[in-house]
Amino acid sequence: MELSIVVPVYREEQNVPEFLRRLVPILQPITPDFEIIFAMDPSPDRTEQVILEQRQKDPRIKLLKFSRRFGQPMSILAGLQYSRGDAVIVIDVDLQDPPELIPQMVAKFREGHDVVMAQRRSRQGETLPKRIVSYLGYALIKRIADVSIPPNTGDFRLMSRRVVQEVCRLKECHGFLRGMVALVGFRQTSLLFDRPPRFAGKTNYNRFLGSLRIGINGVVGFSNFLLTLSGAAGFLMVGMAILLAVAYAATKIMGLTLPLGNPLIVILLLFLAGLQLIAIGILGEYIGRIYEEVRQRPKFIVDRAEGIALSDDPKPG
Repeated sequence: MELSIVVPVYREEQNVPEFLRRLVPILQPITPDFEIIFAMDPSPDRTEQVILEQRQKDPRIKLLKFSRRFGQPMSILAGLQYSRGDAVIVIDVDLQDPPELIPQMVAKFREGHDVVMAQRRSRQGETLPKRIVSYLGYALIKRIADVSIPPNTGDFRLMSRRVVQEVCRLKECHGFLRGMVALVGFRQTSLLFDRPPRFAGKTNYNRFLGSLRIGINGVVGFSNFLLTLSGAAGFLMVGMAILLAVAYAATKIMGLTLPLGNPLIVILLLFLAGLQLIAIGILGEYIGRIYEEVRQRPKFIVDRAEGIALSDDPKPG
């Protein structure tokens, strides 16, 4: 079998040598026909030079460098598009995704699974707020998303060639891989592992905002729940207004005074204004995604390729 490893990188010069030192001996017994594709946003450090130095030692190490920073999701999609393997593994270079799990993934693939996800059993080095946000986000996505996205799974996974082809056919521009793979379907399974801390350096990923964006992608990209919720909230407010009007009319008929002073009116107006802004924001998320899709801008632009022909299309299944 041919095996492709897709590795998104940005400012990772300290991690690349150790990553390859651990990865290559693991791949050799599986198959000599492997490729390691580093999909790199332009880095201000020596990441590119380090990768090219390693490529001189082993031509199976390849590089895709983009014209500007497109972000990790687009880097992964680019690596998938230009991969050639019968199976493709997406993995982070910081060694929080342990390469030692790859033989088990390949074994599951050979048993007939098209997707093998690495599911985190524990998260070393993550703060309590980050774990809380992740837990709540996955719980919400699981409850309302149109597809089943397993909790505590990142982009670390193995995909068969036909899954990669179908993912590359999708036109969504958000690059939410775990949702796209769930949407494609086929036979999927997961492997539990304990996630270690980074090998070196600091993450280039804003954990709180990144987790929030992942949650928004999972909810907005794969569910219309928020639109339904905002509509339901509108009907609820209308119902409350009608009840309040009836109560006001009844008190006037009976000669009573409705305890509705200026402070309460101000609070109600502020509440309704906030509710309207939330509904507009929800509409804006969906409309913004429509705008992104309609423009059909390229998801990435390759500036340099080493070991990869840019005219290559995904390998036929």
